[in-house]
Parts: sequence; C-alpha cells; structure tokens
Amino acid sequence: MSLARHRGPRAHVHRGTVEAVALWFDPALLGEAEARRRVLSAWTPGVGVYALAGGFLLRLPAPRRLACDGAPGLPLTVEEGVLVSAPLSPSERERLAPPPGTAVLVRAGTAKVYPLEGSQRVEVSAWLDVSAWTLVPMEGLGAPPPPVREPTPVDAPTRASLGIGAPAPEAEAMRARMEGRGEPVAKAEAPRPGLLARLAAWWRAEPKRPGAMTVDAEARPSLLGQLRAWLRGGGHETAASKPPPPRGPGMFSRLAGWLARSTPLGALLGQRKAEYVRKLFDLFDEGNLEEALRYAIPLAKGEPSEQAQVALGLPGPRERLVIQPRQGGPGSIFGGGAEVFEALKERYRQAVRKLEREGQIEKAAFVLAELLHEEEEAVSFLERHGKPRLAAELAEACNLAPGLVVRQWLLAKNVARAVDVARRTGAFADAVPRLERTHPAEARVLRLLWGEVLAQAGNYGRAVEVVWPLEDARRLTLAWFERGVEVGGVSGARLLARMGMAFPERFDAVRTRALTLLEGDDVEGAPARQAFAEALTQELEDGKKAGGTTTSALLRLAVRAVLRDRAAGHLASKSKDIERLVAATGDTVLRADLPPLPPLPVRQGFLSDGKPASYVFGPEEGGPWPLLDAVPLSEGRVLVALGEAGARLLAADGRCLAHFDVPAFSLVLSLHGDRALALAPRGELKRLSRLDLIQRRAEHWCDARVDAFAPEYDGNLWFIAVKDTVMAVDALASDPRALWRVTQVGLGVKALVSDAVSLSFVTLDLQKGAERSGMEYERWVYSLPDLTLRARQRLPVEPAESLRHLSLKMDGELAVLVEREVRWLGPFAGPSFQLPELNLEALVLGGGWMAALERTAVGFGVRLLHRATATAHARFLFEGAPPVSVRFLNGELLLFDTVGRLARVHLARGEVRRVVAR
Repeated sequence: MSLARHRGPRAHVHRGTVEAVALWFDPALLGEAEARRRVLSAWTPGVGVYALAGGFLLRLPAPRRLACDGAPGLPLTVEEGVLVSAPLSPSERERLAPPPGTAVLVRAGTAKVYPLEGSQRVEVSAWLDVSAWTLVPMEGLGAPPPPVREPTPVDAPTRASLGIGAPAPEAEAMRARMEGRGEPVAKAEAPRPGLLARLAAWWRAEPKRPGAMTVDAEARPSLLGQLRAWLRGGGHETAASKPPPPRGPGMFSRLAGWLARSTPLGALLGQRKAEYVRKLFDLFDEGNLEEALRYAIPLAKGEPSEQAQVALGLPGPRERLVIQPRQGGPGSIFGGGAEVFEALKERYRQAVRKLEREGQIEKAAFVLAELLHEEEEAVSFLERHGKPRLAAELAEACNLAPGLVVRQWLLAKNVARAVDVARRTGAFADAVPRLERTHPAEARVLRLLWGEVLAQAGNYGRAVEVVWPLEDARRLTLAWFERGVEVGGVSGARLLARMGMAFPERFDAVRTRALTLLEGDDVEGAPARQAFAEALTQELEDGKKAGGTTTSALLRLAVRAVLRDRAAGHLASKSKDIERLVAATGDTVLRADLPPLPPLPVRQGFLSDGKPASYVFGPEEGGPWPLLDAVPLSEGRVLVALGEAGARLLAADGRCLAHFDVPAFSLVLSLHGDRALALAPRGELKRLSRLDLIQRRAEHWCDARVDAFAPEYDGNLWFIAVKDTVMAVDALASDPRALWRVTQVGLGVKALVSDAVSLSFVTLDLQKGAERSGMEYERWVYSLPDLTLRARQRLPVEPAESLRHLSLKMDGELAVLVEREVRWLGPFAGPSFQLPELNLEALVLGGGWMAALERTAVGFGVRLLHRATATAHARFLFEGAPPVSVRFLNGELLLFDTVGRLARVHLARGEVRRVVAR
C-alpha cells in the first residue's frame, strides 16, 4: 500500500553529512547489475536487504555517519520511528502522517509512504554464482593436535615392590600341569595338550564376575560348540567370548560334581588336588611363607558357594607374587569343602600376623588383598604401617569405593590425583567425612579444594554450601556469591538473599539489586522473585531471628511481589506456601489484610477449543544473521551461534548484550548457565572456544577431533566421542585431557547426551551371531557422577539402513524414525505410532514433549506433540526453503533457521515469543 501526495516536498534528498540507518538502491536508475553490485559492496555482517518500492533497501546494523554526496545509495535517516530519504518539515510530516514502522521515499518530486512490515527479505547470497567452484576438503597447515591425554593408570603393586624373587622352575611346571597347558618346553611350539588336560580345562572354564564391563559381550557358547572347541584342542573360551555370569549352579557345575563323585576321572583329579592342598598346608606349617604364598589359593569372602564346592579347578603356583584386582568367579576361589576352606583361611591369617611381626608389611598386605580378598583391610593395614602411597595404589587398582581412593591419595600427598579421581567419580562428598574422622587437617584441605572445583565449574551455590562449615574460610566465598548473583535466575536470586544475611556490610548493594528484581513484573523473572522471598525467609528461620528493620522491609517487598505474580498467573504457588511467607514478615497488618487466595488459574497451554495452535513465520521476519544454534538463558536472554561471525548474547527483545568474536556453529551450554562452549568445523577437527557469559569474554581453547558430543555439560566434565571411544573431557584444563574413557564401543557413536545424573549414547556396530549380518544399534546408559554402567541394550531395528533419524534423551529413552513410523526402544518403550500424512524429516525428544519436523509445499513445519499421547498441541510453519532446527532446553523449545528467524516456546505456559537479533 502507498499513499501519494500531490504537493511535493521542499527537499528531495538529504544534504551534507547525516546519521544514516539505511540505503536505498534504485535498479531503474542504476541498472539491475549495478544496483546489486553496490548492495554487495555495502554489505557487512548484520545487514538486512529488503525489496521496497521496486528497489533494494539495505538496513544497516547500526547508524552510520555518511556524506550524502559520496554515499553508494540514497541515505535514509530515522525520525520518530519513520525512515525518510529527505528532511520533512512539520507541515509536510503532518500531511503525510506516516505511522511508525514505515519509510518515506521522495521520487520524481513526490513523497510516498511505504510500509516496511510486508517487505520481503532478499537473500543476496543467491546473487553470487558459485557453480564453477569446486569444494575441496579443508586441512590445517600446522601439525595435527596430539590425542586427548588421560591420567596415567595405576597398576597393582608389582612383585619387585614386594621383594619377591623369580618363581622356581618346578613351580612353573606344576602350574602348567594344573592348568592343563602342559609343561613349558624349549621348542618354539608347545605340544598339543593331552585328552585329560583338555577335559580338565574345559570343565574349569568359567564366566567373568558379575558387574564387570565387557565389550561386545555374547552369550555363552552352546554345549555342542564347546565340545567342538575341546576336540580341536582349545580348552578355554576365546578372548572375544565374554559370557554373562550364571545364576546359581549351572549344568556344568552339577555335571562336574557328578564326575567328581561317580567316575574314575573324579577320583584321579581329587587325588591330584589333595596332593596339591597337602603340600600347600605343609609349606605354611613349615613356615616357608615365600613358597607357600606362591602356591596359595585365593579365597572368596564368606562361605564357599555350592558352585565353588564342586568346582574342579586345579590351581598352580603363582607366576608372580602381585596384588591383582579381584576378578571373582569360581575360577579364582578354592573349591574344597567348608572345613578345608576355613582351615586355609586360618593359615592365611596366621601368615599375616607372622609377616607383620617380621616387618614384611607388603607381603602381609598381599595375603590380605589377594588371598583373603580383604582389600579394604589391606589398604588400612598399609596406611597404619606408614605406606600411604602403596595403600592408594592398591585402593585404586582394586576398584574400591572412590571416596576411599580419594582419601588415600590425599594422605599420600598426591593432591592432583586425589582431585582427579574425585572429579571423575563425584566422590568429594564421600571422601571428606572419611578424612574428618581421622585427619581433620587434610579434610579441611579437601573441602576447600571441593569448593574451588565447584566454583570453577560454575556451581557457585553448591560451592558456598560446601565451604560454609569452615567459619574461618567464609570470606573466600564472597567472590562466589557475587559471581553467582551475576548469573541471575533462580540460583542467583537465592545467593542474593543469602549474601545479604551472611555479609551485613554488603547489605546496601544487595538491597539495591533486590529492589531491581522485585520491581519487575515480567513473567520470566517471576521464579527468581519467588526464590528470593523463599531464600530470605529460610535464612531468617535458620538464624532464629527476626532480622533488622531493613531485612524485614525487604522481605515484605519480596512477599508482595510474589502475591502480585501469583495474581497475574505467573506463579503456581500454593496457599500454604504464601501463608508461610506472609507469616515470616511479622507484618500483622499484611496478614490481616491478606484475602483468601483464589484457586490457581487453569493453564490453557497451546490448545484452544481442542485445536492445536498455529503459528506462521514469514521470510520478512528473519534477522540479519543466519542462526546455526541457540540456547535459552535466564531473564529471557538467548545465546545464538552465527557461524564464522561469532556468537551473540541477546536480550529478550533481541538487543545485543555481548558479541563473542570466536567461530560458533554449535553451542554447548553449562547446566549452571554461566558459560558455554562454541564449536566450529575445521576439516576433520573442531575448533573449540570457551564463552564466559558473566564477564562476557571469549577465548580459544583447542583444536581437537570431536565426532559426537553432549549438547550440555556441568562445567566440570564434557562428554565427547572420538571414533569408537567415549570420554569425559576435563573442561577446566588448559589442554584437552580425558578423566575417564571407555573404548571399543562399536564402529561409531551416533548420538550422545548427558545431564547431571546420567550419560547415554547410541553406537552403530556389526550384528553378532552366525545367522545375522549387517549393522545394528546399541544403547549404553551410565549413571553420574559415579560413571557406572546401568544398561546396555542392542536395538532391534532391522535393517539398520531403514532408520532415518533417532533421538536420545539423557536417561536413555530413545525414539527412532523408520520410514513414517515412530518407534520407542528400550525400557521406556511405549506404543509405536505412524504419521502417514507428514513428510517427516526428524523427530526430537524433549521431556514430556517431542517435535516432529516436516517439509511442506510452502516451507518447513514443526509439530509439537505430547510424548504420551502423540497428539499435536501446536504447529509452527516457517515459510521458505531453509530447514528449521529445534532444541529443547530448560523447559523451552527453541526454533531457528539460517534466515535469522528465532522463536522461544515456553512449554508450560504455552507462550510463543519471536526474537529478532539486532
């Protein structure tokens, strides 16, 4: 629409120097090619180009001072929200009456008003002909980065550290005979084991202990398969076969017992075992502990099991006298009767006492840990006898409780390793009480280190709680208070309330910031206002004091703000919670005037009259930059990735609060909201940068290969995948290093996610089994922070090539898109459903919701579906060809595309807010 005025303006163009906000190019005057050339020459990051009045309107990202006679196009300035190409007198402006959001162009002596709202955005990249260009792989000019480091593993104490000489040749020969391997010979090839040796080895084969993590675990070979292997001369299972543990005595245990009781073979084997045990007892009784320990048989804790009592394992002397992490299973325990079992255990205890009297502490620890399987007792024994480092090595090598391992390393003065183990396993909370009972000074040091690690990771509230019991160290927490308050949101509001009570000298600054928070009426700030009121009330109740006049006044303001937010429907506070807050103010007038609280408003959400809400985003609603990733922050802010143009922190209205000058194609947000990682592709590598959202600074971190990564991290550890390895990268280190890793998980990791309590990833691997071929998926679920494998499941998607998309949640819930059907896999499986009318591109899970992405005739659509019912609650249509990306985070759904369109969807309230970066 345009409105023509017959009386021409006095000025047709601007003269001199002006603050231009836009330039207009007229193809009719310049020619189409020249107009496009000038637009491209004037283009800079942040510029928007629109079709207006038959020409091109180039909106500048910020006002620019231009000389009108040298401008490449017609300069436009802004007057009261209107773009004008010439100065207008008051009378001329009154006659034209241009509304805000329009442009006035003077052409051929006539001023016309053009609305900007309907202007179509011009994609200037389409003007560039790159058809003759050839894409080439990009490689760095420097040396490739070194692989991600990991802490040096701790081995069990060696034989040399125990002061033991080489085993006697007779002992090696006895061990070879007892294991069915035959005696060692000087020839290059050992002779084929005899029939008796193979039979004994076959019956003795046992599965691994329960709980041991194996890679590519398969079912136990069938009886026929074992017989074939035995007849071929192989008495043991292959290295690739890692069978699951049996439940109770199995067929082989029962058959072994029958052979021992009812056949000549049992008598022969029993005789040989009796000779071995008799010799072992003689060695102990003679006091020849050096030889006895080399021939000793490991015992399980408690009473021998039924399976152990009938086992036919014939142990031989040890090749090395070395403490080894317990492997469990019947093959590592003695299979004699209960009487012999107890007698042998008593011999071991006597040996411990004798070795202790003789000062042979390491050998005594060997008996405790390796023969009696009393690893914790062995650790305590070594610590008591002044060998803290050996105790720490033993504790870690035997996979004892992480808190105990941390304690031992700290007592061994290896603080760095103690902190690494505590960070990897989350064992600070267990290690500190262990130390406080016996070593209070070391416990204080570990508590301070714990708080420092939490603060470095951005968990300021938890850091304050950890260090607060140390009264003389509370001053150290002031910096954490201040930085946590800067983060904002609910956690920042709680710290603000606590800081005012903990540091009275800072109360004036606290009060000023609190008033700014409480005077707001925006829905985004309502949870923070409620958190501030609740935290201030809790502080007064914990201190059992009413607080000063200023504190009480601040609490009354906070409670009134909560009442206001509840009345506006911003909060769902219950009546009893409101009454508790009012009572804490001590204001009898407020309590008396408090009316009965109305019932909580019913949230309509997206559905209106039972129909899903519909939202359309036109091409003109785009911004000046392509949005490659976006994450929501507190107080309505959002962080967006702009590719090589960097990253921007935007306010709720799209204003730029900070620009980070590092390449950003993907964003990894900290769970605490104070920092993020930015990733940019560099050939096979990724350039990683750190973004400090509080200090608003960015720095290059490193270049590393990252094939898959978790889109969130806790500020401490970040989980990534490189080829067939998943690792926890130290996010606080200057150079990348892994504090934990699991290798050989498959041919590649297809998806990886994590949060504060769990880690899940899906791998692609070859199908197992003689009658199967092709590829299949497998899901792994670990609990955090202890990094314990909780589930591992192969996924029945056949054939795997038919799977078009998969989406994984942190707790292991998995949905896959096979053709037009959505299938749920694993323990969270629900009914599968089909969406035949949709041309689905992807499916993304997010809490109780999921987003179905579809391509339509006019653009790209996103349907917001309820997880349980698969019913659509909202539909978002982005007109145009560019695909849309979605991301669920912090109770919100973000939708964005390369045109610069961005929408924030609050899932609980059913609100949609459009954000245009400026």
